[in-house]
Amino acid sequence: MFKKKLLLSLCCILIVGMLAACGSNNNNNSSTEGTESGSGEKVTINMFTASPEYTDAYNAFIEEYKKIKPNVTINLEIMQADYNTILKSKIASGSVPDVFQSAAGGDIDTFAEYSADLTNEPLAGVMTDAIKTDMTSSDGRVLGLPIKGNLMSMIYNKDLLNEAGITEVPKTMAELEAAIEKLEAKGITPFANAYKEWWVWKHIFQNFLNAAAEDAGIETKELVNQFIAGETTFKDHPVLYDNFFKFIDLTIEHGTNKPLERDSNAQISDFATGEAAFMTGKGAWDEEAIKKITPDMQIGIMGYPVSDKADQALLVTGADQALRIYKDSPVLEETLEFFNWLYTSEYGQQWFSSVAKVIPPIEGAPLPELDMPKQMVETLETEKSGELSINYSLDTFHQKFGELMQAYIGESKTKDEAIDEIQKAWIQFGAAQ
Repeated sequence: MFKKKLLLSLCCILIVGMLAACGSNNNNNSSTEGTESGSGEKVTINMFTASPEYTDAYNAFIEEYKKIKPNVTINLEIMQADYNTILKSKIASGSVPDVFQSAAGGDIDTFAEYSADLTNEPLAGVMTDAIKTDMTSSDGRVLGLPIKGNLMSMIYNKDLLNEAGITEVPKTMAELEAAIEKLEAKGITPFANAYKEWWVWKHIFQNFLNAAAEDAGIETKELVNQFIAGETTFKDHPVLYDNFFKFIDLTIEHGTNKPLERDSNAQISDFATGEAAFMTGKGAWDEEAIKKITPDMQIGIMGYPVSDKADQALLVTGADQALRIYKDSPVLEETLEFFNWLYTSEYGQQWFSSVAKVIPPIEGAPLPELDMPKQMVETLETEKSGELSINYSLDTFHQKFGELMQAYIGESKTKDEAIDEIQKAWIQFGAAQ
């Protein structure tokens, strides 16, 4: 049900973004004036991704690779808000990028017909086992590659908790309510949220889903499949019907103002400037941004309090995003060559931890010099890790889920109305048809 100590394998790191680029506009969105990158002929690789956090890191490997292959140009295009819609539009029009981003897990199969088989490539050989699992299709082929592992947790300001006299992080719902009371007694806002973003909701919900599966005595993936098949409902699982919505209500009532207007950047600013004690819906990828605002900030990570069972407050680790290489790209050989270099070269080993500052998805690479990955490793030495259950449903469902939760927060839907539509969306969008 839960992965044990996935360590380097998982954890969070984040695949980031890039320069909004200009790519060529032929049918496959690629250009090449030769067939061999080593021949000196100019080659262009077009990448389309949805993670802006890593613009600087991507620019760094572009510059480094230019020293090795001066004839290879990598165009980076990033679009976050409407990424999924634009990607599907590109694919439908035949302008498939040479490299594009998708969710991992179930969505590996969604884009299988467009994805190069990486099973026998050197890059697949150096992936950690747990990461490779998240990149593998139902028929056993490695069809994606991660730029990061992921760690998803609540993030807290150690100094603010100390100021409020909170000596241990809350692990149950009752302890969370007690912590809220102590924080507000000191004039401290408990929660910084980013509920304008649809994707933060899935990072919160999966913690409650894992607990519901454990209470039901089944694997998380089995519970997800039951929802997709319409064989169970929220009302069958009090952790989902009661606790999840109670948690969301607490974060709204005791959080920063105008929650549906706070996006990811606003939330980071709220937290990094000491406006709130906890961050919800996020993970290790935010540490760099937080430290840019407040370099000496003492931050900690914790599992979500989801019930009255302290041992259900777990860190969630794994890889939830994948890069896909278009199998019919006219620069397929050059694209494979580039990513094999990134995964197997000495530079690549250091790039993950020192430049991108993510938990590497490859064996033997060092951890980044950041607080959250180090705390994750320490925690997983004695505790189990929660399932990355968002991988068991498609991102089409998660986007609809986020929109419905936004409607609940905006009071245009009641709890039961939101639940009813979430369950219908799970059946309709939860798995590839």
